[in-house]
Formats: sequence, C-alpha cells, structure tokens
Amino acid sequence: MSKALEVIWKQPVTGYQLQAELERMAETTRNPEMLRELWAALGNDPQIIAECLARPLLVERLIHDWYTFDERYHGRLKNRAMKKVGLHGRIKNMKRMGGEYHEMEWKKGRNCEDKARNNTDGNVLELPGDEWQEEIEQLAVIFGEKKGQDIPLRHVSALQEDEERFYVIGVLQKETDRVKVALVEWKKVVFGEWWSRVGEHFTPEIEGEAFSYSLPEIATEAPLPYAADTWSATPTDIAPDARFWHTAVWTGTQIIVWGGWNGNSNFNTGGRYNPATNSWSSTSTTGTPSGRYHHTAVWTGAEMIVWGGSDGSSNLNTGGRYNPATNSWSSTSMAGAPAARDTHTAVWTSTEMIIWGGSDGSKKFNTGGRYNPATDSWTSTSTTDVPVARSTHTTIWTGTEMIVWGGSGGSGNDFNTGGRYNPVTNAWTSTSTIGAPDVRIGHTAVWTGEEMIVWGGLDVTASSIDTGGRYNPATDSWLPTSTTGAPSARFLHTVLWTGGEMVVWGGSTWGWDGSDGPGDGGRYNPTTDSWSSISMTEAPSIRSRHTAVWTGTEMIVWGGSGVSQYHNRLNTGGRYNPATDTWTSTNTIGAPSHRVYHTAVWTGTEMIVWGGTYVNNYFNTGGCYNAATDTWTSTNTTDAPSPRIEHTAVWTGTEMIVWGGSTDVYLNTGGRYSP
Repeated sequence: MSKALEVIWKQPVTGYQLQAELERMAETTRNPEMLRELWAALGNDPQIIAECLARPLLVERLIHDWYTFDERYHGRLKNRAMKKVGLHGRIKNMKRMGGEYHEMEWKKGRNCEDKARNNTDGNVLELPGDEWQEEIEQLAVIFGEKKGQDIPLRHVSALQEDEERFYVIGVLQKETDRVKVALVEWKKVVFGEWWSRVGEHFTPEIEGEAFSYSLPEIATEAPLPYAADTWSATPTDIAPDARFWHTAVWTGTQIIVWGGWNGNSNFNTGGRYNPATNSWSSTSTTGTPSGRYHHTAVWTGAEMIVWGGSDGSSNLNTGGRYNPATNSWSSTSMAGAPAARDTHTAVWTSTEMIIWGGSDGSKKFNTGGRYNPATDSWTSTSTTDVPVARSTHTTIWTGTEMIVWGGSGGSGNDFNTGGRYNPVTNAWTSTSTIGAPDVRIGHTAVWTGEEMIVWGGLDVTASSIDTGGRYNPATDSWLPTSTTGAPSARFLHTVLWTGGEMVVWGGSTWGWDGSDGPGDGGRYNPTTDSWSSISMTEAPSIRSRHTAVWTGTEMIVWGGSGVSQYHNRLNTGGRYNPATDTWTSTNTIGAPSHRVYHTAVWTGTEMIVWGGTYVNNYFNTGGCYNAATDTWTSTNTTDAPSPRIEHTAVWTGTEMIVWGGSTDVYLNTGGRYSP
C-alpha cells in the first residue's frame, strides 16, 4: 500500500510520519505490556518496528482517506447520480433516480435527557431532544439554510457525499416534533473490493535511505483519557462496516470481526482491532470467502477458520482460513467438504475443526466433516452408527471425543439418542438408550470431566421437564439424575458446573419470554446422585433471560425478564454460594436500570454488565458490581458507544471491548472500557 500512496496520490510515507506513528502508539496504547512484547519480539529495533509495525497501520489509514473521496474512482458514480437527479429532481420522482430509495421518520423524544433511541415502528426513529436538534440543524445545512431556519418541504437537496455514498434527501412531511424524509443513495465501491483488484500491481520496495528512528517511552499506565471508569471509543476510521450476526474471535492480542448482515446485504469483510496499538486493520479481501452470516468461526491458535452459513438466498459449504500475522486468506478445500448448511455445530480439537449436523432449511443433516488446516483437507465424519439427522442438539468436547445428544429432526420428531465421535478412529459409537433421559429439546448439558449431565428442556408436547441423566462415555451407560428434591420443570434456565456440582437456577416453565417461571433451583452432586435445594431466602425474584457468571466461588445472576407480564424487566440480582447454600442480594443502589439482552463479563474481581434493552429502549449504560463490597459503580457514559443490543463483548484481562450490534440500525462502532 505504501507504493500505491506514492504512485497514485504522490504521497510517499516519510520517516517523520512513521516516527509520529510510533509516538501515537506509545502514548495511546491501551495495553502497554502487550506493546512492549510486540516491540521486544521485533528486537526493540526502531527501524524494524517502524517498518513492520508502524508503517502498515499508518499507510492503511492514509490510503483509506485518499481513496474515499477520489473522483478518479468515484467520479463515474457521481456523474451518474447527478444525471439522475437532474432528470428526476422532483420529490415525487425520487424512486426513479436509480439508487436505493428509503423513507424514514424522526420523532422528538418526550424526555430530552433520555439517551435511548426508540424504534417504535419500522423506520420510525425516536430521538432524545439534543439529537433531534442536531438532525434538524443538519437538514437545514443540507438545504443551504442557516441553523434555526425552516427546512423547505417537498424539495430535493443537491447531491451530497460522505465516506460511503452519494445521496439526496427530501422532506415529505414536517411537524413541530416529527419529520418524515425520503432518501436516495448510491453506494461507493468499498476500499477492500477496490484494493483486491489493484493491489497486486504494487510491489513493496525496500527503502533505500533509512530514517534515524527512536523508540519513545511507552506509557507505564493508561493516560488520563483512559483512566479508570472511562470509555475510549474504538477508532472508526477504518473499522468494519456496520453489521449484525457477525463472528468475533479473540486471539489473545486482537479481536477479529468478520462476516455478518446489515439488514440488506451480507459481508465478506472484517477487521482486526489491536488494543495495544489502538488501531483497526482491515482483513484482506483477497481470497476471502463469500459474504455470509450464521456461519461458524473457530480460533486455532494461529488462524481463524470460518465455514458454512447463509448468504440470504442459499446455504454455503465454503469457508476460509485467515492468518492475521500475514493478513491473508486461504480457502478451505471443497474436496470432501460437508454439504451446505447452517445451524451446524463446530468444535476445535487442537488439530482439526469438526462440523456436524444442522439444516439447509428443508432437511436436517447427520453428516459432517473434519477439516485439517495443516493439510487443507476434509475427512468426512463416518456415517456408520451416526446419530439421526437433527438440529437444536447439544454438543460437547471431552478432550478426546465429541458427544452429541437430543435435539429435533423437525415436525415434532425429537430425540433421546446421540453419539460419541472419535476423530482419531473416525468412528461413531451410539450413546446407549438404556436408561437414557426422555426425548427433549432446549435442555442443558455440562461436562464434569468424566460425565455429561443433561437436564431439563421441553418434551414432545412442548411441556417443560424436570428430569435428566448422566452419561459416562467410558462405560457407555446412563444413570438417571435423581428426581428426589429436584428443581421444578423448566427451560431457558442457567446451569453452571462448580467443579463438584451442577447448579440449576431460573428459567421458564412455559412462554419463551419468561411469562411463567419456576420459583426454585437446585444443586446436583453426581457423586452422591443427590439434589440439594437452593435456598430461596434472599434469592432473586423468578426470571429468565438473565445473565449468570461464575466467580470461582459464587454464581452471580442479574437482570432478565420476570414473570406475569411480558415487559417485566428486572434490575435486581443475587450472589449464590453453594458451599453455604446462601443468597446475598446484589445491592440495587446504583445498579443499572432494568433490562434484557445485555452482556456480562467477569473481570476476576467484578461483574460488568452493559447495554441491553427495556421494551423499545436501548441502553449504552451499565455497571460494575464488586461482590466483595456489594457495591455498584456506574460505567461512565462519557465517550461510551451508542446504545445497542446483540453486540459482542470480551474481557481482555484489563479491559472490556464491545463492538457491533444493533438498535433500529446495524452498528460498526464499539469501545474499550477500563474499569
């Protein structure tokens, strides 16, 4: 890319620019130790670090900026858009302009202090007062009016341009607190697609004259903008486009985001975010798999492997391996690959990825394959003694075998069968049905180190179940879990393995949103085959869709959906100590507001909850709960990402990083939160 900057835009990268990039990394790093390790891996050689680390980051930012508004690449699209606007420049003709046509309505929110956006009906967006005013003022500017002046009604604006598109806008209706607009947009060719076509023509060259670089001192701790209880936005200059249903893997040093859907199209693009250098790098589009969502992704320790999924019209049996060290893709071989599907399961064995089961929309599968990235080869999973085709089954990896059990074959055909797959021998061994639990879906499964314990779920009549079983693969035998003292029937419950017991709590007895819930819980000890009731003294109220984390000694549950009413959301919780069979209510003073679909991470000392929704309100608020002091500390909202649900959240060891998700729109923003 350096050569392209020099040849196309006459902007060769100078040593002074690279030195400034080194300074930026050292001053703004979110992980000083990681940055030191990166520099050490390069021998702490200023020249090597500047060329191998700083140059790629700087050049990618610069080339994106130059390409984005270069009329040599976007001028033809601009001219076509201008001609269409000239021919059909009246608001009643906007649908004939040839671009993508949209209508949307903006409403002023009742509470000007409420930062939550409310998508009440399709393309209707309710904005808090300050955001409403910003949108109206921006509309006035687009129409050439001064701030505070009236927006012309039923006029089409001049052609506008931003980083991603050309567009025109017209106001269809306007009232004191409501505006309905029409928009036509023409999307630019994204940088990754352009570079995949031209990049091969620019061969990197070794610099002839070396600049005398010096390594700046790396910050010993987070600088003031990144102090405790602060958000810092993940950069958006070359972040991936807004999306949903993407995958995200943590490599140990970076988050890799790939694929997904934005409501209209799917993606074959992605990005790598490195908190040490506080920068995004685009994943290469050369050799990338086709755009998709609902695919699976596994991290091998060196590569991310994606496979399968859907492109919106058909299922896929293609995939790819992405190597972040070389920013390169290698296609997964098609020879012997499993049939196209989604809703399959994928596990990583330490040497192979195993795909099994799933559906193509019309039929279920009992086939699969083992992919070995070292040889780029597929080996079909044996169909001898294989379980019956299914989906919504549970799958666990024992360390030597994959065990699948239960699930549905469709049309009410549910199972209490399963199988153990040994990838070394490529052989299935049917799990015994003698003493196996009854057929079910929506059950839970945990691995104890010796046994798989399944419990709860829904039977063939869609009634919840309070039974289960322990499966020992060494003896191929089932033992029923005792029903004496067992918790009441349920699904949507949470289970945690403490190391000695399985803890069951919460859930629903019917109704997928927790409209009716069980009022008890239990601890199951497989050694004694006995249940111990979970004390309900001081226990949180009945709920489902809550979050639960295990601290090592306690289970902390919080939030979720309560019983009786569909919109009965909760902001309460509790800590359960199985050693003493006691609950301690989580303090409600300073707790986040009621919500579901939030995320929760455990830092080692605190639980951080963030985001989520209540009815149609979305949040960018959260809280840090310290179990030792039973106190909440609100997460700072200064520079916090915008409200959202269905985002991804990971704990890096020092920070929580959130990215993507949706409200009424799909998002490509995120943030790093340092508690």
